[in-house]
Amino acid sequence: MQMNATYSSFVAVGDSFTEGMSDELPDGSYRGWADLLAARLAERTPGFRYANLAVRGKLIGQIADEQAPAAAATGADLATLVGGLNDVLRPKCDVELVCARLAEAAERIAGGCGQLVLMRSPGRHGPVLERFRPRMDQLFGFVDELAERHGAIVVDLFGADVLGDPRLWAEDRLHLNAEGHRRVAEAVWQALGYPPETDWRAPLPPYVRPGWAARRASDARFAREHLLPWIGRRLTGRSSGDGRVGAHLDVTTGQAVPVVLNPPPQQG
Repeated sequence: MQMNATYSSFVAVGDSFTEGMSDELPDGSYRGWADLLAARLAERTPGFRYANLAVRGKLIGQIADEQAPAAAATGADLATLVGGLNDVLRPKCDVELVCARLAEAAERIAGGCGQLVLMRSPGRHGPVLERFRPRMDQLFGFVDELAERHGAIVVDLFGADVLGDPRLWAEDRLHLNAEGHRRVAEAVWQALGYPPETDWRAPLPPYVRPGWAARRASDARFAREHLLPWIGRRLTGRSSGDGRVGAHLDVTTGQAVPVVLNPPPQQG
């Protein structure tokens, strides 16, 4: 891998993590680590092209079938692929099948794009993480195999203790908040060989545990606004991503439509 390389294009593939939830902007849209990274890369290259194809709630089979072909067709210099976590967090999961579909997506993207970046997704500290840790360990171990196969960069977010701190997660306890996404963007930036701007692994100040009443109120709000709707979608076979397409995907053609960041100056 060429460190500190200059990239002219970037395509991002995945689920809600790459879509940018929950780094919410005032207009209700999401930004997230991929958008932040693209903006920084674009500062180095006029005419930089960027396409984010990620959609919340997508399983790895959907990512492989719907996003990977479109990503490969862009021929982007840089591609990120993060997926499979929605699968392993379900009650029933064939992790071997998840790995096989992840391999299909990686092969397709690596065959059409330049530098491939894979990740071990972060996990919020708590009982849910511990329950699914064996599956996550199996998936992330396979990510290392894929990286060796395709010469990919692996960004180990799961191994960074600070990214498990609940203060870097949104109220839904499933997605990173703005500071969490900023740290992920910095982690990928550094993994690409660029000089650090901040220490993304730096711990937060000591945690002051809220009182009993505040914790119970927070738990009740989480159950009402996030947990119960999530259970309802699971029971009815629905997904938060139903009817949605990637921000830069043409639904009629299934092709990526990159946007140009940092447009080159007009010739006078």
